[in-house]
Amino acid sequence: MNFDDYESLPNSNFTAHMTAGAIAGVMEHCVMYPLDSVKTRMQSLRTAHNSTITETFRYMVKREGLLRPVRGMSAVVMGAGPAHACFFATYEHCKQTLAHLTRHRHEHLTHGLSGCIASLVHDAVSNPAEVVKQRMQMLNSPYRGVWECVRRVYRAEGLRAFYRSYATQVAMNVPFQALHFVTYEWCQSRVNPLRKYDPRAHALCGAAAGALAAAATTPLDVCKTVLNTQEASWRADGLRQAAALVLRAAGAAGFWRGVAARVLYQMPATAICWLTYETIKHAQKIEPREDQSSNTASSNMAPAPLAALRLAAADVSHVSQIPHVSQIPHVSQIPHVSQMPHVSHVSPTPLTRP
Repeated sequence: MNFDDYESLPNSNFTAHMTAGAIAGVMEHCVMYPLDSVKTRMQSLRTAHNSTITETFRYMVKREGLLRPVRGMSAVVMGAGPAHACFFATYEHCKQTLAHLTRHRHEHLTHGLSGCIASLVHDAVSNPAEVVKQRMQMLNSPYRGVWECVRRVYRAEGLRAFYRSYATQVAMNVPFQALHFVTYEWCQSRVNPLRKYDPRAHALCGAAAGALAAAATTPLDVCKTVLNTQEASWRADGLRQAAALVLRAAGAAGFWRGVAARVLYQMPATAICWLTYETIKHAQKIEPREDQSSNTASSNMAPAPLAALRLAAADVSHVSQIPHVSQIPHVSQIPHVSQMPHVSHVSPTPLTRP
């Protein structure tokens, strides 16, 4: 299967992208969820056994139980599926539209801008689930379940609590996804230039893209955690207040809290996400649209102008049999009329009956 055939499989079906994206998103977040819990703890402004990945994870399991690192996963399942379905569907649609408008001239700009637009849709769907998830991941979380957390947060802080960090999350995810998709597409052009289905290439490119984007956007992720968790003595109502709290609590180094855990989380997460997405994308078979089939059928028929040109070319081939101008006798060589024999001198040929 060549590049055009492979890329055309899901591009003609909006549902195909949503299905592949939903499954990929759930797989990504569920497999790496324990490390995400560790990352959230490390970004907390509380300095309680959260200086390293090993120390944080060991403390969580030892003091709070073996299942503590996976607490709140159901919120991710409910939020990641729809969010990633909308994300990948929006990305593919925008990529096709922008590529058509730019006539495939500015691919990096097309991929980056498509990722930014997809992030706006993704964050609008996933932000409430992100708030619930991080509140259940915090140290000494008072919530026993997802729905209890939803009810108590809504009663205490209203609907705005679920979107308090939306602007910060967009400010983080727009550059994250732009860098993520540009890096992924660039790596694909180097590792898999024919753009065939290659699981190893998809996983490798996804891991590299996720690691680079995660490291670059860690400061904004720390501010987002402060806004989502709203711990007792560290409450903020916007990106500026959250950044001021982080700076006051831990200095400039506080913006890079949990960067190692975030990179280690995003590398396999994005690799799993892209591998799952491309696998499902490759497995789905999309019927060609009517306009495409009609174009294919018409391309197999020789149009009238082309047939006329072929006939003309066939006639031109006989021109080579015409003698050259130099071979035509000169006018002076043609005998005069007086020199031509008279008709009377020609003896008649007797006619014979059969």
